[in-house]
Amino acid sequence: MATVEGTSLVPIFAATTRQRSTTDPGEMFSGERAADVSYAAITVSIPPDASRKIGEVQWPASLPGDPRLNFTTVSAGYIDKPTFATSIAAYAKQTGRSKVLVFVHGFNNRFDDAVYRFAQIVHDSKAPVIPVLFTWPSRGELRLRAYTYDRESANYSRDALESLLSTLATYPSVAEISLLAHSMGNWVALEALRGRSIRQTAASIKNDKLKNALLVAPDVDVDVFRTQIERMGAARPRIALFVSQDDDALSLSKTIWGDVPRLGDIDPAQEPYRTELGRDKILVFDLTRIATAGDDAHDRAFSDVTSVMGMIKQRLSQGQSMSDHGTGARNPLDQISDQASAIGK
Repeated sequence: MATVEGTSLVPIFAATTRQRSTTDPGEMFSGERAADVSYAAITVSIPPDASRKIGEVQWPASLPGDPRLNFTTVSAGYIDKPTFATSIAAYAKQTGRSKVLVFVHGFNNRFDDAVYRFAQIVHDSKAPVIPVLFTWPSRGELRLRAYTYDRESANYSRDALESLLSTLATYPSVAEISLLAHSMGNWVALEALRGRSIRQTAASIKNDKLKNALLVAPDVDVDVFRTQIERMGAARPRIALFVSQDDDALSLSKTIWGDVPRLGDIDPAQEPYRTELGRDKILVFDLTRIATAGDDAHDRAFSDVTSVMGMIKQRLSQGQSMSDHGTGARNPLDQISDQASAIGK
């Protein structure tokens, strides 16, 4: 597809535990589980900011879509693991970027949902990163049976994410890695971090390129999170947590899982959370106070970029830090981007 003046092109390098689609080649990957990890490279065209609402994905009513108004796919292809590595190295050399942002999507996401959402996040945040998508086999359906299937698919994929993070850390072109997870994707992310912590040595902890983990609306049992953090100890990246107490999706999840609070809808000002989060040096952003009529709390961190940016800047102005020792070191959210953004400073 030809590019159109004023549009922005966002490359996405994808690793996935999904099966290749056998029914629709344009779909690329289905919601079924694959025995091995596959790789792909996709370029997404985003319409000019003047013709779209920032924070949203403008889906075409019919394919291929109008690039002046819609997100469209400029190129998409399967690649092997060596090509995945060389593609990242080539993009790093072309752009001068050395920081990788790995995104893990949540429940009810098709492959194209995950690709377009990540492209939107990267574009709207203006974060100068190398975008790597880890996409696991979600059915992309809003049903209880699909929810339980997705949860088991998340379990199925945790080792693959752990392996991806370790592999990226071996690339000479990569200087730093940040992990961004949403909703049920936080379960995959936290389990991968837990697995890494078990296998790390003192030397590997000191030299680890994985510096930051941003947990957005985590659909994770709060008691399980406590045990995960305890098991990780010092062998974990710095963590930022984004929560909303008006998150209807997490409220439903809480009901499904026996009324145990979900990490993403806690009130961080209440005990025992206030003490525990402070003790574990987890920086928390409560997005409840930036709610607007009709918005979706579950996606608020991605859709309300300006307000989230303001919260982060305010927190930094108060002298808060995600340094493990509270010494005023630069916030890892700053380290992702020197520009004001939802995942920047």
